[in-house]
Amino acid sequence: MASDDATRPAVNRRHFLGASASTLAAPLVADSLAGPAAAQTRRERDPAEPVPMRLRINGQEHRLALDVRTSLLDALRDHVGLTGGKKGCDHGQCGACTVHLDGARVLSCLTLAVSVQGREVTTIEGLAGAQGDLHPMQQAFIDHDAFQCGYCTPGQIMSAVACVQEGHASSPAAIREFMSGNLCRCAAYPNIVAAVEQARDRMEG
Repeated sequence: MASDDATRPAVNRRHFLGASASTLAAPLVADSLAGPAAAQTRRERDPAEPVPMRLRINGQEHRLALDVRTSLLDALRDHVGLTGGKKGCDHGQCGACTVHLDGARVLSCLTLAVSVQGREVTTIEGLAGAQGDLHPMQQAFIDHDAFQCGYCTPGQIMSAVACVQEGHASSPAAIREFMSGNLCRCAAYPNIVAAVEQARDRMEG
């Protein structure tokens, strides 16, 4: 009776190397058939080459071509012209760049623009009503003089709105805790807390 080895196809080193070479050569042959431009694209792809993307910001769609590494903050400021959100630290530590993504606050300096496609971005410019009437939080910041230089104010207001909407404005202590990620170098913190309390009553009323 023949052994199992006798029924197996012969596989030797020459056959193995030949098959491997054919597999490795296939992409090169495909590139040569497609032309030098395709081969160059396959070998070298510039990561900074702009890619098309669609961003929905404040209810409007914007079609942009951006480096995939572009932050949402830079897209808003440099490519859409919405300069309300500020670049303070650019490391997610000051909160000046805060915007809303599907209603939740995010730090736009740490968010890639390409990652928010298909979602709703709201900036400080999108808070006011259609007729230009201020959002209750914007009005409260004015009423309580909750800013001095104003640099951090857009981010403060966006976080403050989220503070109320997410149910974290039940007490001054809770407000301070939630707002602790937004720094005010002018130290207008007591006025900011008072503004949030006023806006809370109007927003929930």
